[in-house]
Amino acid sequence: MAQPKVKLSKSRKGRRRSHLALALIQLQPCPNCKKPRRQHSICPSCGHYAGREVIKTA
Repeated sequence: MAQPKVKLSKSRKGRRRSHLALALIQLQPCPNCKKPRRQHSICPSCGHYAGREVIKTA
């Protein structure tokens, strides 16, 4: 197999991988029930999305 010609420094390797960090989940209050939910998804507690009921919840 091919071997690298020059050793990669830790800083250069870190700069290349800087965008690989995990991001926190963004939560917003549901406009219907005010409980936190993920953006652009159905509210798990009330089942509403975009101002209308998408799924029925108990």
